[in-house]
Amino acid sequence: MAAKNLLIVYHSKTGKTERLADAVYEGANDALFETVSVTMKTAQEAGPKDIIESHGLLLGTPENFGYMSGAMKDFLDRTFYEVEGKIQPLPYATFISAGNDGSGALRAIRRIANGYPFQEVQEPVIVVGDPTPDDLDRCKELGMALGAGIDADIY
Repeated sequence: MAAKNLLIVYHSKTGKTERLADAVYEGANDALFETVSVTMKTAQEAGPKDIIESHGLLLGTPENFGYMSGAMKDFLDRTFYEVEGKIQPLPYATFISAGNDGSGALRAIRRIANGYPFQEVQEPVIVVGDPTPDDLDRCKELGMALGAGIDADIY
């Protein structure tokens, strides 16, 4: 079977979002998935080609001033027009490391995602404060859910 690419794009300044991304990556790389290849890149590294070659997307950002990080916004700015008309609706989900409640970052991502088109297929994981083992488990489950859905051609 041909490999289907699952892309994880994240930004982390303090390391909290990176811990969440690592858990998402672990879940998405479950040995049960026969057709899924997972790529994880920072928001600064990822580009339009990564989106075009993907079958699913996980976006991870810290909450900065009630918004997504500048690096995540830059990634979305740098890729929007470059992928316009070149992708089908792409299943995606979000994980956020928040100092407040993460709602502003989530709202901004959802608004931008609608224009791509990205299709939200899982509820976001929002972690307030330092990630706990339960938070990391929720992130792992998020990665597994997206990986399983792509592997089974659900989306």
